[in-house]
Amino acid sequence: MPQQSTADFAWDSMLPGPPSRNNFGSVDLSSSGLLAFPSGSSVSVLDSRSLQLVSTLPLPPPPSLSSSPSLSPFITAVRWTPLTLRRDLLSTEPSSSHLFLAAADRHGRIAVLDLRLKSVVLWLEPDPNPKSGVQDLCWIASRSDSFVLAAISGPSTLSLYTTAASPASSTHCFFKYDASPGFLSCIRRDPFDSRHFCVIGLRGFVLSVKVLGETENDIALKELQIPTDCAELVKLEKDAAGGSPSSLPASAAFTLYCVKFTFSPQWRHILFVTFPRELVVFDLQYETALFRAALPRGCGKFLDVLPDPNNELLYCAHLDGRLSIWQRKEGEQAHFMCTMEELMPSIGTSVPSPSILAVTICQSESTLQNVAKLYSEAPNSPSANVDFDNPFDFSNDTLLLSKTHMTSISDDGKIWNWLLTAEGTGDTQKDATDVSVVADNCEALCVGVLEETGTSTDGTALEASKQQQHFSGNKSRPLSILSQAHVSFKISLVGQLQLLSSTVTMLAVPSPSLTATLARGGNFPAVAVPLVALGTQSGIIDIVDVSANAVTTSFSVHNGMVRGLRWLGNSRLVSFSYNQVNEKTGGYINRLVVTCVRSGLNRPFRVLQKPERAPMRALRTSSSGRYLLILFRDAPVEVWAMTRTPIMLRSLALPFTVLEWTLPTVPRRVQNGPSKQLSWSSKDSTPLGADGSATPKASSSESTTASLDASQDETSESFAFALVNGALGVFEVNGRRIRDFRPKWPSSSFVSSDGLITAMAYRLPHVIMGDRSGNIRWWDVTTGHSSSFNTHREGIRRIKFSPIVPGDRNRGRIAVLFNDNTFSVFDLDSQDPLANSLLQPQFPGTLVLELDWLPLRTDKNDPLVLCIAGADSSFRLVEVNMSDKKLGNGMQPRASKERFRPMPICSPMLLPTPHALALRMILQLGVKPSWFNTCSTMIDKRPHSIPGTASPTGDLRSYMIDLPPVGDSVVPEMLLKVLEPYRKEGCILDDERARLYATVVNKGCSAKFAFAASIFGESSEALFWLQLPCALTHLINKLVNRSPPKAPASASILEPDDTAMLNRISSKGKSVPGSEKRDSLSEGQLRSMAFQQEELWQSANERIPWHEKLEGEEAIQNRVHELVSVGNLEAAVSLLLSTSPESSYFYANALRAVALSSAVSRSLLELAVKVVAANMVRTDRSLFGTHLLCAVGRYQEACSQLQDAGRWTDAATLAATHLKGSDYARVLIRWADHVLRAEHNIWRALILYVAAGALQEALAALREAKQPDTAAMFVVACREIHSEIIANIGDLDIELGSSMMNTPHNLPGLSPENEDVMAVGEYYEQYQRKLVHLCMDSQPFSH
Repeated sequence: MPQQSTADFAWDSMLPGPPSRNNFGSVDLSSSGLLAFPSGSSVSVLDSRSLQLVSTLPLPPPPSLSSSPSLSPFITAVRWTPLTLRRDLLSTEPSSSHLFLAAADRHGRIAVLDLRLKSVVLWLEPDPNPKSGVQDLCWIASRSDSFVLAAISGPSTLSLYTTAASPASSTHCFFKYDASPGFLSCIRRDPFDSRHFCVIGLRGFVLSVKVLGETENDIALKELQIPTDCAELVKLEKDAAGGSPSSLPASAAFTLYCVKFTFSPQWRHILFVTFPRELVVFDLQYETALFRAALPRGCGKFLDVLPDPNNELLYCAHLDGRLSIWQRKEGEQAHFMCTMEELMPSIGTSVPSPSILAVTICQSESTLQNVAKLYSEAPNSPSANVDFDNPFDFSNDTLLLSKTHMTSISDDGKIWNWLLTAEGTGDTQKDATDVSVVADNCEALCVGVLEETGTSTDGTALEASKQQQHFSGNKSRPLSILSQAHVSFKISLVGQLQLLSSTVTMLAVPSPSLTATLARGGNFPAVAVPLVALGTQSGIIDIVDVSANAVTTSFSVHNGMVRGLRWLGNSRLVSFSYNQVNEKTGGYINRLVVTCVRSGLNRPFRVLQKPERAPMRALRTSSSGRYLLILFRDAPVEVWAMTRTPIMLRSLALPFTVLEWTLPTVPRRVQNGPSKQLSWSSKDSTPLGADGSATPKASSSESTTASLDASQDETSESFAFALVNGALGVFEVNGRRIRDFRPKWPSSSFVSSDGLITAMAYRLPHVIMGDRSGNIRWWDVTTGHSSSFNTHREGIRRIKFSPIVPGDRNRGRIAVLFNDNTFSVFDLDSQDPLANSLLQPQFPGTLVLELDWLPLRTDKNDPLVLCIAGADSSFRLVEVNMSDKKLGNGMQPRASKERFRPMPICSPMLLPTPHALALRMILQLGVKPSWFNTCSTMIDKRPHSIPGTASPTGDLRSYMIDLPPVGDSVVPEMLLKVLEPYRKEGCILDDERARLYATVVNKGCSAKFAFAASIFGESSEALFWLQLPCALTHLINKLVNRSPPKAPASASILEPDDTAMLNRISSKGKSVPGSEKRDSLSEGQLRSMAFQQEELWQSANERIPWHEKLEGEEAIQNRVHELVSVGNLEAAVSLLLSTSPESSYFYANALRAVALSSAVSRSLLELAVKVVAANMVRTDRSLFGTHLLCAVGRYQEACSQLQDAGRWTDAATLAATHLKGSDYARVLIRWADHVLRAEHNIWRALILYVAAGALQEALAALREAKQPDTAAMFVVACREIHSEIIANIGDLDIELGSSMMNTPHNLPGLSPENEDVMAVGEYYEQYQRKLVHLCMDSQPFSH
């Protein structure tokens, strides 16, 4: 597949180190499934489904005020932008704004990064206090197409920044709030209103903020307080008083004291808050806590709280690495702990156990589950829920109720992917079967024709209701009558990604000579493998596969820091560590271990019974892996033969400073016969001919003869050394014999007396040396020629020869690592090495600890690649180009053209924007499931996954299901051609999503549109398409003059006895229809799209019991308002009459009690008059007029007053209870206007428009939002659903003997002759043509 340019792949070959608590546990999972989290001073981005590293983006360092380079601080907060794929191609160029990511660090800097460009696109206004640090970030909507960024800086400052920078204006901070002396902890956006967000402090302070614009006057604030026990925090503040933590963010000052909260995705105004040892449910509207639960003994402190997107469940992570699951009790906003699970398995983990830093839940998976549940063939069959690739996923006695994907991050560099399942027992399954018919009528999205007509539910009605499910296009899981005891929760580890496990201390690359043999025996020469070994501070050795940019395996070898690491050939490692026995008496225990990379076995050798006087300081292994030199501090050097059982050959008692084995010599071409060379690539060990074609393998002796330099014996190896006095030498090791190599010495002036030699590199016939004064000298041991130059830098720590291949004329390129942790590359073959060098800075923001060349070159035209271990625990590959001056400093990150991935990354959001839009259009128009089959070898292993076979050479038009109902019919074929490279790579949809698409593709337009929106992370749009059939059915039933369900009947005539009547009302309240149990596990994101009168009324009824036990005047006023809204006037009167005469609300309550009682019964009115006869009205409040209007039946005016007061949900609830027809529609339309213009939630507004019959307004909203594709698909979906509804209503009328006289043949506002509809079709065709041109101009690339 064609690749993007290397410049666009910046930092692709960077492997991040592990995250730590210095990163404040920040993590964010985008709606499209991209996981971002900070690792040190970089941001790592993963694909959450395949758990593969997509990219690593380092944040540039702040400008340095001194000559020394500045280091990048820890990144403390990351947050994906809420923007989705922009479709306004006709007015703007394609944008990658949907891949923007905000990141902030400990210096208070905030940047917006572009994942596509892998660079900073916007710096926000710097903080005046740069050392304060940023605690948390959150994007808040200020307009429909613009977001501001909210940030917690330092301990207590909330700042709001503009981000829509233009040439005429720059980003700036337009609002600040200081909550000192408290500490602010986290910030979250309201899922019901993207303008609204809350901030919480460590002491329970809550700040509720609504952003109405981008000026200081457009910010509405409300300060609240959640009472909590702060004794532990007070103690921590006293203990830290000496350290002056007041300028630090909360997570830096109190690392293990976490206060987090989240909004409920099901219930408006509800917050779930976790203090270290307490879970609180807080109601923002009532400004009070509805529920509190203290942690049981033995449970670790809370780390974070996450709500399940589809179910009434809470997942709470704990500091001890466990996860508690809490379920809401029926009928109240209270939760109980169901189970406790381990997020850090004790098997296979080190001691002490790693810590969990962060957890997050995947929202996109929950949206896809909604699509799967509504459109699956058989909701209760295993095919809907079971993964057939998993043989352990079958169960006969349980019913899978829900699945939730969770990701956790631990400080040992592991990313864990968990599957949380809720299962019902056999009794639950039986109950579900028993009530399936009833459930279908009660919960099939409330769209049944007979539910709207009020027809009695006899046999004919039941059958008609079942038929209605077919044309609505939705099938839901039967509502099971679940007992809490019947549900069990399980957690399963389904994936894991290992990043670097700890701070990197050592780096080793295998560069075996051609005399090295494979570990399994025989005479086959060893080849260089694409593996790099990294020793870490925790004693673990990580093996990195550079071709995949991933840690392929990790070995726990030492208990302490790995202080030395070398390869023995290409399949074994030798490493050492030491620890001091006693600081007073001295003595060290040195530990040497040989690790087999293939088997993972660790074999210690040179095991001594007593501590030694000197610790080891370095290891040096020969290129063949046969010999090992062990250097000690102030002790002789030991020479070992690394056989199966290592043998010490000699001890050299010379004052060595440095020594190095000779590197493998360059392979020479065979003079007689065809030209051959040995491929050092791990992918192909077959020798290649001069023309690049494969040739038969040469014999072992022929290969050896052709590959060794003539001046070196086949079995002997040599090493060069320098002594303390500056003397040089070369020793040769042959078997057990060690002799002087007898080189030709340079002139006496070559040895310098002013600089101790600190680094050396040796490759016959050249020895390169560097000293502590920055001088570099080289010496030819065969001729005695020598030369030197001064680098004008600090002392030299490492010198590394670049690898060479046959035909490579330049053999003098070296990489030099200096003591200041910077490096340069020099060409010693040039006339002036210093002038032709590549100097600092190559990596701004980090220091280089170790470096070496990657020995995988097979051709002289292959680039030189450096392996670098950074001080930020990262591992990087850097491509070096000494000749191309256009590259600035001559270095750029390495982009592997053949990046190997164990499985394709199927993330459509990562495609170029035109190609992503093309895929979205193809999914919407409908493509045969066989198109997702691929010619890739990885997918071919699972041919059973999707029915049908893909023909890579067939007519692409044959993959489309039908001709597109709108737009140009030629465009889909052109788009399929553009997407063909991705299809061949298998990186469009994975097997699971392709199977789901095969299920929904024939279920109508709404199903396809919902699936396409879910794939691209647009959850709100997906919910809109899922609810569109319901809204249209609601509208059609109104248009055919079918009467709505009867309003809830008033209570029966009250008893004449006043006391008995009041007692009955206050104890029982009004028995209302719909107050029966609702299954908390079956309620999901669709609740946010409710518009039906029954749904709104039932939801309001369910909230009432939550507040029955609340006390206080404000709580009583809100409770009265809730009761009036749902029509329960008797309970409202009883509550009003219970007001104490001393209360300031008594007179107003008395007046309302009299007025409301008159609307119920004469006996209740007389009772109320007796109570308030002696009192007069003294005060009034905003809601009192509403209640009086309700008392006299003026519900339309009451709804208008509520809407004017900003109580939109209350107005809709009141309208759902008392209004019908056009009156109810007017309330919905005004609500839709508010949701669209003020709350900027176009998808919620569209549903309300459709339900109210304002289809033209819905179409205008889509056109105004510059979404030509969605506008066209909206027309198509409405027409399809309308035709199915009309057909089914016709069949029903024939059965019932009624007439279709009032049935509309065209939807109002969407007739084909309508000018707006025709304009939408023309605009869509223009959009298609522009998209095709952009796709043709954009090159595909692999991730």
